[in-house]
Amino acid sequence: MSEEEFTRYIKTIRQQIEALHKYIVLEPTQQPIAEAMEEIVASLGNLQLCQEEMQTSLEAMEDIQDELLQQNEDLAVELQHYYELFNFAPDAYLLTDAQGIILKANRTAGALFNILPNFLIGKPLANFVAEAERSLFRIKLNQLSQLDSVQEWEIAMCPRGSQPFDATLMVAPNRDTFGSLVSLQISIRDVTKHKQANLQLQSVASQLLPEAAAGETPRSLDGLQVLFVDDEADAREFITTVLEQYGISVTAVNSVAEALEVLERSHPDVIISDIRMPDEDGYTLIRKVKALEAEKGWQIPTAALTAYLAEDRAKALKVGFQSHLHKLAEPAELVAMVAQLAGRG
Repeated sequence: MSEEEFTRYIKTIRQQIEALHKYIVLEPTQQPIAEAMEEIVASLGNLQLCQEEMQTSLEAMEDIQDELLQQNEDLAVELQHYYELFNFAPDAYLLTDAQGIILKANRTAGALFNILPNFLIGKPLANFVAEAERSLFRIKLNQLSQLDSVQEWEIAMCPRGSQPFDATLMVAPNRDTFGSLVSLQISIRDVTKHKQANLQLQSVASQLLPEAAAGETPRSLDGLQVLFVDDEADAREFITTVLEQYGISVTAVNSVAEALEVLERSHPDVIISDIRMPDEDGYTLIRKVKALEAEKGWQIPTAALTAYLAEDRAKALKVGFQSHLHKLAEPAELVAMVAQLAGRG
């Protein structure tokens, strides 16, 4: 029954009762019946009021339903956005269960392992680990049940039909409300070129700094001026100590603002900067250094330093850094990089 029909039905009953009530009022002996009729009329009024309240509630529910539909549409758009970010990311990303069975894989992962992403699903990730390191990989997987933080592993991976490569895996455990490990988020990056570059730097270091190999301090870097920027005091102290052993003069500061103050007073031969710093990071520094170079006609070689293997080396070089080095690199690599940048080979 529609709302209109319901209202019309109530109205008809009310009219009939009112007509009956008029008739009963003319007959005093029918007073009890008249009182009953009045109660019925009152009840019908209440019934109509309930019907109006129900209609108001129905309209409110329709508004809520419209809002929910809009929210569902917004969520679908957002879900598609994050799916595209996952699927077209430049790094290989996987979602696996707690045993390392692949549940999701993006396009880069497929390209890295020479197999379509859909065919990766259901395969153990251990199948793509170099055979000599599979036992170690499984041990690391088992240890994740006791770990909560993101883990960084270096493991040799073996794509289908291709040569093994050195990889860095960032592994993030996901747990349910009971604390049980349910899945793993894994990013994989081929660091073969990075390690080769480090070997080349070591080779250059041995050629540029033969005195160091003999236990002597090389004098070819005496007087070299280096500006080092890092928000961590330990890093500033360590890098300063390493470079000063080779006769390099180091000005170490903890922020981009302090670095710019130094550049207003002096012109260093080389600038080395950490990438990840609070407030203003290394990318901000290189942009401001480039602007200062254009203003003063300078050209200062710059190097990016990072504590993260997963740091985007290509991005650092693209924004203007001439070199990129990991903080855990050997001191000889650091000195060789500075020598190369300063042209003191």
